[in-house]
Amino acid sequence: MWSLFLIIATFVACFAPSFQQFPRRCATREALLSKECCPSWDGDGSACGASSGRGFCQDVQAPTQPDGPQYPFSGVDDREKWPLVFYNRTCQCAGNYMGFNCGDCKFGFFGANCNERRESVRRNVFHLSRAEMSQYISYLNLAKNTMSTDYVVVTGTYVEMENGSNPMFANVSVYDVYVWMHYYVSRDALLGGPGNVWTDVDFAHWAPGFLPWHRLYLLHWENDIRKLTGDMSFVMPYWDWRDAGDCDVCTDELMGARSPGDPDLLSPGSVFSSWKVICSQPGAYNERGVLCDASQEGPLRRNPGNHNRNLVPRLPSSAEVAFTLGLRDYDTGPMDRMANMSFRNTMEGFGDPSTGRGSSTRMGMHAAIHVFMNGTMSSVQGSANDPIFLLHHAYIDSLYEQWLRVNQPSQSEYPDSGAPIGHNGDYNMVPFLPLYKNREFFLSSKELGYEYSSLQDSNTLLVESMNPHMENLLQVWPWLLFVGLLGAAVAVLMTVGVNAMRRYYQAPGKGRSPFPEREPLIPAYGMEEEAAVHKSYQTAM
Repeated sequence: MWSLFLIIATFVACFAPSFQQFPRRCATREALLSKECCPSWDGDGSACGASSGRGFCQDVQAPTQPDGPQYPFSGVDDREKWPLVFYNRTCQCAGNYMGFNCGDCKFGFFGANCNERRESVRRNVFHLSRAEMSQYISYLNLAKNTMSTDYVVVTGTYVEMENGSNPMFANVSVYDVYVWMHYYVSRDALLGGPGNVWTDVDFAHWAPGFLPWHRLYLLHWENDIRKLTGDMSFVMPYWDWRDAGDCDVCTDELMGARSPGDPDLLSPGSVFSSWKVICSQPGAYNERGVLCDASQEGPLRRNPGNHNRNLVPRLPSSAEVAFTLGLRDYDTGPMDRMANMSFRNTMEGFGDPSTGRGSSTRMGMHAAIHVFMNGTMSSVQGSANDPIFLLHHAYIDSLYEQWLRVNQPSQSEYPDSGAPIGHNGDYNMVPFLPLYKNREFFLSSKELGYEYSSLQDSNTLLVESMNPHMENLLQVWPWLLFVGLLGAAVAVLMTVGVNAMRRYYQAPGKGRSPFPEREPLIPAYGMEEEAAVHKSYQTAM
């Protein structure tokens, strides 16, 4: 049955449009030399579905606002003014359409004409039923083991490609496209030659774009899982790690327990123990002055809790989360890791979660979980290899959403200029195609078609938290019923037997009864009331 599902899901995936760079149809010599990525929509055969009014092939508008001083170069990194190094014309979709060829619907819209509005609800992973947990893990494993048919990843710089004449791309799985994306957006800048890199640059971290970028990342990942599996109702869960004493998702039923043979590896009982990582050795790439080539680099590693306690003494507390959410300013000052009293910087983990002071000597909030996992998750560039990454960032996104609802900032409050490169409001987020700007995801999740169960009313949350327990009860109730009926039958048989023996010995000519009669006791004062009370407790139970 599972093999049949795998075949069907893979077949569906072959015809599902995707969103990330580089679309396979744009990874050709012709597309790179023309600098145009405007694939046709299969529905009408026209570029960007123009004949059907879905979108048009248009010139890319590069941002002109000045960046901050953290990156003092220009024209040396392919991510600058994304995506102009590779393409200066891309699809610009209209209405509720989206995708690199405008073949899909915007987030929150469904149907052939993208006019069906639906809201998904992301739930606590511990509130999923056993079947839902199993399904989630199966989908992850399917994505890890299914090669993407829609897009490829770049393995060389534009200069190494001889300005497009010699394309350098690699095939990877659906899951590993997202691993590669997180690596590519956060990698160090290659300045030319072995060891010549600039490390103080990240197009998705350490600055205002951190939360909007990861919000878009998760939305695309969620959409691609739906398309891969054909399950359009799929919604990713989150892990609420507040006050956790240990990694409580690190079980073989969820993200994988610790291996008894090697504490740095995962238990053989977990499906994730067979996963191989990619793009997890940034130091080696920098020494050679090259990009990750997307080849496999060994097993997933994790040893939660055996990390540097001076850097992260424990997992974040509820009080620290509450303090962070109470910071009014989204970002402040230089808008980097030194920002003081900045919600973004404190949530990212570089501001002290008890004072709000930037450049903290200890990692908090988001960064604390990465350090705590003590393995693949602890490297920024390779962290997305670990499936815990998704649960963790879904929870970070829920906290971001909570802050947005309390403070209700307008999109104009997102910084226009002066932020580190890649993070100004109108900067196109690296490495997404089609193009999205940072400030477009500085808005409530409800505008994007999804909600968090933790932000719903308390009655809904209570019902959700009871679901796994009700499922367990439904699984065992036949046995409870059987035991109850068996006990009742035994009691009836014993009563019948006792009564039969009593009648036998009470018959004339029989011996002394083993059940001698006793004088009835006169109830003492208050005994009637006590008996009535005990009866009511039993009824209540």
